[in-house]
Amino acid sequence: MVCEHLSWLERALIHAGFQETYRGQAWSHNCREWVYYPVCLDIDRLRAEHDFAPSLETHENLDPKSGTERGLVCRACHDAIMGRVADAPRFPMTDLSSGQPAKN
Repeated sequence: MVCEHLSWLERALIHAGFQETYRGQAWSHNCREWVYYPVCLDIDRLRAEHDFAPSLETHENLDPKSGTERGLVCRACHDAIMGRVADAPRFPMTDLSSGQPAKN
């Protein structure tokens, strides 16, 4: 399980039916546990709907050679929840606080 700062997001993704595609030390010794999901994370919406720990930062890699990704990294614990940049379902699909369908 990822750190306490990201565990709420991991639980929400699992509850929504998404299955991780990778879990482990992604690409450097400065990474502890990075978990990848086949989803486009709506970071702005997640920030608007949740109180983020100060240690959570948006991470984005747009280099197609190394693999595009977007997600949240905890700078305190070196964990991350990562998703895709395109060509995947958007998350959250619903308002996480009310369970209502997401407004586009």
